[in-house]
Order: sequence, then C-alpha cells, then structure tokens
Amino acid sequence: MSNRIKTLRDYSNDYHYSVSNPEKFWSEIAHNFDWRREWDQVLNWDFDTPNVTWFENAELNLTENIFERLLPSHENKTAIIWEPNESQADSIHLTYGELFKSTCKFANALKSQGIKKGDRVIIYMPMVPEAAIAMLACARLGAIHSVVFAGFSSSALADRINDCKAKMVLTSDGNFRGNKQIPVKAVVDEALNGTEFVEKVIVLKRTGEKVQMMPGRDIWWDEALEGKSEQHQAEVMNAEDLLFILYTSGSTGKPKGVVHSTAGYMVYTYYSFLNVFQYEDDDVYWCTADIGWITGHSYIVYGPLLAGATTLMFEGVPTYPHHGRFWEIVEKYKVNQFYTAPTAIRALQVYGTDPVEKFDLSSLKVIGSVGEPINEEAWHWYHEHIGKGNCPLVDTWWQTETGGIMISPLAGITPNKPAHASLPLPGVQPIVVDAEGNELEGNNVEGNLCIKFPWPSMIRTTYGDHQRFRDTYFSAYKGMYFTGDGVKRDHDGYLRILGRVDDVINVSGHRMGTAEVENAINEHPNVVESAVVGYPHEIKGQGIYAFAICGGSDKPSDVLEDEIKQLVRKIIGPIAKPEHVQIVSGLPKTRSGKIMRRILRKVASRDISNLGDISTLLNPEIVEDIIKGASLD
Repeated sequence: MSNRIKTLRDYSNDYHYSVSNPEKFWSEIAHNFDWRREWDQVLNWDFDTPNVTWFENAELNLTENIFERLLPSHENKTAIIWEPNESQADSIHLTYGELFKSTCKFANALKSQGIKKGDRVIIYMPMVPEAAIAMLACARLGAIHSVVFAGFSSSALADRINDCKAKMVLTSDGNFRGNKQIPVKAVVDEALNGTEFVEKVIVLKRTGEKVQMMPGRDIWWDEALEGKSEQHQAEVMNAEDLLFILYTSGSTGKPKGVVHSTAGYMVYTYYSFLNVFQYEDDDVYWCTADIGWITGHSYIVYGPLLAGATTLMFEGVPTYPHHGRFWEIVEKYKVNQFYTAPTAIRALQVYGTDPVEKFDLSSLKVIGSVGEPINEEAWHWYHEHIGKGNCPLVDTWWQTETGGIMISPLAGITPNKPAHASLPLPGVQPIVVDAEGNELEGNNVEGNLCIKFPWPSMIRTTYGDHQRFRDTYFSAYKGMYFTGDGVKRDHDGYLRILGRVDDVINVSGHRMGTAEVENAINEHPNVVESAVVGYPHEIKGQGIYAFAICGGSDKPSDVLEDEIKQLVRKIIGPIAKPEHVQIVSGLPKTRSGKIMRRILRKVASRDISNLGDISTLLNPEIVEDIIKGASLD
C-alpha cells in the first residue's frame, strides 16, 4: 500500500482496507516514521469512558521526524517562505537545515529559562517564522505549547494561562495587521496581572513598539538566544504524551482546552496533507490561516513539514495594501496549493474580479476551503475565478477536536460537487444518525454527523476536565463521537455538512439547515453575506430570522428585506421564508472568521440579558449595531 492515493480506485481500495483492518492500515502508514521504540499495540479504545490510545508504549520525537528523518534529502530545500505584512518588505526563505538550527537554538534558550518536559508554554505571537520555530522547539523539548491567537483580549488570554497553569509566555512587542499596529506585549502584561503561574516572558522585537519589561521576568528574544548552541538532542516522548493544547470557545462557560497527543497526530496530519492536497515535491503550498487555530497547526506547520513540503506563512490580511494581496502572493511565489476560508472568499468576492485579473494564477493546481460549510455561490466564484474552472476545489470538513481533515474530496481524484465535503478519508468512519441515535442507512438521508471509530489525531481529553470531554462529545449518542454538526448524504453517497445542529431550524416539523436558507439568501445580487438563526415561534415552534449584509444598492431596507424573503420562498419554498430579515453592516465573528450565532439567536429571541463575553470577537462593536437595528436597545 502506498501512502499516496492516485486514483479513485486506489481511494476505494484503501478506504475498504482501512475500515476492515484499521490497525494494520495505520501501522503501515506509521512505518514511514522514525521511532525510538515501536508500539506494543496499534490501538486501544473505549468510547464510553472515553479512552483512546494509539501506538501504545511507542517512543519518538515528532521533530526528529521533520529534521533528522528528512535532512539527508531536504537540508537545502525551502521549508518555510514568510511573506510580511508590507508587500515591499523583505520576505524570508528558511531551508530545512536553517529551520533545524533555529529550532535547536530556541529549544536550548527555553531550557536555559527553566522550561522542561511537560511544562506548558503559551505562544501569543504574530504570523512570523519565530512562531513556528517556537512550536517546534517546544515539541523538541517535550514542553506542551498552547498557541493563543494574538488578537484575543487580555482576559481571554488570562483564562487560558490559568487553565493550563502556563509557566511561560512567548510574545512580541507588537503586531502588524494591515494598516494597524497592535500593542501585543501590553495585552500580555495586563493578562499577567490576573495570573500567578507565569515565571518568564520572552519578547520578540517586531514593530519597535515601546514596551515595559519587568526585570527578572521579561527577556528579549535575541538575548535569550545569545550564545546558545545550534545542536539539541530531542526529548524522548511517549506516543500519548501531550503535544499541544488548543482552546476553543465554548458557547458558555470557560474555554475548552482540546488536547492532542504526539504520535497519532503526527501520523494523521502527514497522511491527510499528502492526500487531500496531492502535494508533490517542489510544490509551493499556502494555507492562509493563522497558526493560532488548528488549521495553522495541522496545515501550515506540522502536516506540511512532516511531508517535506514548502509551506508559506503570511503575516498580513487579504485586503492590504490592496484587494488583490492574496493573488499577488500567489503570483509572486507561484503557489500550487491554496487553502483559505469561505469568509475570506466572500469578503474578496465583494470587490469583483478586477483585483483577481491583475495577477497570474496559472500556477495553482489545487484550491481549498476550510472553517465552515462553503455556500454554493462562493464555491462557484472561487472555482471559476481563482481556480479558472480547472483546479479541483477541496471543501474540507474537520474540527479543532479532530486534529486533521476528516471528510474532503482528494484533489483531482474525487469528482467535485459544489458545497459538498464529499467522502471520508481512509480510516474515518462517519455515521448519520437521527435525534435518538439510530443510524440512517443508505442515501438521501439527513441527520446528525457522528464518528463511530477512533482515528489517530482525535482529541484525547479536555485539559484538566475529562468529564467535560465525555459530556461534550460522547454523551449524546452511546459509543459514538458526536461532531455537533448536521449532515445530508445525497443520492451519490456524498456528504454535505449543514452546520451546527443547533443551527438546524425546525419549522412546523420541517428540519431546515441554516446553510440551505443562507445559500438561497446569498443568491440575491445585493447580498454579500448572511446568517440565519431560529427563534421561538408561537405557532411554528421555531421561526426563521435572517441577518444580511448588503452592498451595491440604493434600495430602501424594507424593499431589500421583502425581496430576500420572496427569493427564499422561490428557491426553497414557503416553509423556508424568513419571518424577519434584518439588514446589518456586519456579523459578529470569532477571530477565526466563524459567525457567532449564539449572539444572533439571542437578538432574534429578543433576549439580550446575557450575551456572554464578546471581547474575544473580531468585531465586538457590531453587536451593539445589530441590537439597535433590531430595536432592542
């Protein structure tokens, strides 16, 4: 069996093999790596406790499988291309050899500051190579990294520091983001007023922002590196030792610390990267995510580097200094695989094709979508104008908790179907169930998406709270991991993700995926983006409330609202027609670009008594505007 799937027949054979003999399948993939000690057992699992271990008692270090394993053939190959915020500033190209030396040197710096195996290190940094180096240095030492997106508030940062009892914070003086300069160190200082665990802060000079340095606690990055060796012997890790913690915002309460362990995550991110994107030697691959999110962990840093790829990191935003910045970068580096979020695509779609047509995108071989279900209109625009109609579009479904891509077309192999995640990767066993947990077999069914068998990169627990892990993912349906998403399996057996189950609206007994209604709304020529939620309705049980961002029209709001209602009625039917359409200037979004529907549901339900913490939103000011627009203030 090859690691790389090359045809639909290969996929079918490998999938069948992976389901009928999963331990043998994953054992064969795992034998591509260097192990200090091989496993006693490939898999041990119980979804009731729940407890899952992969490659039991094996010993390894993940970074040895990037460096020591690959350096003989990859020493002079570019590992990371870094493109700065300013288009005129110098980029950086780091070879695998240079990245190895930098990783070892920083691992030694961390060690000299008291960091050892098992310690937790918070990384709160811009999109610079040092952030990736910090992750790799932690992994080399056996320290557990927890990257926090450097846009979160001081209270959100403090919550995460306190939850994992972090010993160190790695940060910068400031961040460049478009035309803004963000004082990051000041946020860290404020966060540390509310915590007693952090002993050291290492600060990278990036913007020249004036900062306060606390003697005995704070140290400049370059000073920490002074005199440190470029050689470092990697720590021996158990297969199930923690690699990182990544926090996701729960709808209520404190954030969940999603725990990923070493060996299974390594094997799965490598395998999924190679096959979904069909990466080939000398390709240039670019994922536009921030490393503060799971997408950045798995498909900027770990997956590509384990596969010996050239991975691009971009510090800036897609619209600065002009609306064609993404496409300028594609042309500049002759990018072959491009992976971004539907939010970004829809935001760029507003500016039309002029910014696209200025640049040569002929190098692109694969385009991808991640973060949320992509609506059909955005899918077609992306496919036609960016992929020029001949690039396969991989619409990937996965979660922070899954660690890697679970359901996706394989580029150039799986036939493309707009807005469909399509088929599971080998080793992934999805199941469609009804509200009671009964399996819905065959095609043309719709229900809740669960996974009935473990996969190597799955979440192991929520940090410090195993009961929460059980309650969140394994209590809804016995013996299954519940994803929280609704899914439709069509007549071809392709899977279409419908969004969160709590975003499935039940109108007079009819289940309606919000994505379906949003797709219809987005067909209106003036609608840029929409979000649909359910709210309590006296007669129907639930009614439909739509929020729509509109542009390019002089029509009064009430005219647009009525047009949108009629369009939905026309496309889906009377049952789907929204009771309310509110024209808004923006939608409340998390820093990773996901719409915070919990807030919209509160507004729609006319209950704004407890909106929770909105400080971590990308645009907290928009919430007030929406409340005013709904006449609730």
